[in-house]
Amino acid sequence: MFDSGVGGLTVLHECLVSLPEEDFLYLGDDARFPYGARSADDLRECSIRNTRFLLDRGAKLIVIACNSAATAGLDAVRELAAERDVEVVAVIEPEAEIAAAITENGRVGVLATPATIEGGSYVRALAQQHRDLTVTAVAAPALAAVIQRGFPFSEAVVEQVRAYCEPLRRARVDTVILGCTHYPLVRPMLQRILGRDVRLVTAGHAVAARIERILNARGLGTANRREGTYRFVCTGDPEAFRELGTRFLQLPLGEVEKVDLGDA
Repeated sequence: MFDSGVGGLTVLHECLVSLPEEDFLYLGDDARFPYGARSADDLRECSIRNTRFLLDRGAKLIVIACNSAATAGLDAVRELAAERDVEVVAVIEPEAEIAAAITENGRVGVLATPATIEGGSYVRALAQQHRDLTVTAVAAPALAAVIQRGFPFSEAVVEQVRAYCEPLRRARVDTVILGCTHYPLVRPMLQRILGRDVRLVTAGHAVAARIERILNARGLGTANRREGTYRFVCTGDPEAFRELGTRFLQLPLGEVEKVDLGDA
């Protein structure tokens, strides 16, 4: 599993709960954070490099736990992984399926990074759900970086989030996809601003369910019946990653290995 930083740990948390026997290796490319401000070509190269590293470490399945990377790099990652007969799960498609299934008024909002919004991946994924949906997509340029820096948040941050949410409120959406794996960490704030009746869709549970289906279908599920392992590597400061990641994962991270993957 890889992400540009610690945001993907919100996905890993759900996987550890749903698939406790499996072993997980998480790569945080925090030296190049944030992905959401990078070009599509740059994101594609980052995704390829991260995937190659995880495949070389023996991954039996790749999870792209970053919406921006999935938007720009999913096809390239699937092509690379297919060379070793490894499947790829990304965060976008499972979220689109859930949002289309639960919206009552057909008005779906997407709150994501600029790279994800500009890439149009959610609009395409929602268009394939066989429902007549109206999609309102809003870019939140600073939100992932604010969350990555850690808590607490100032009133200025709350006002900034209100401004991001205003187009969604005007569009009267009843379902909002949190299109960045950092965003579940501010779910209470978003729920308060958007209203208690708006359903917020996050990637974690849906991704875990899809992983389980693929492992079972391909006979790749572990025979281990004890708790599996979870390990971490990062490209930036391992101590900073461990400290912030512990808050995101809500479990101890242990030792974090630093790796140099070269320039994207």
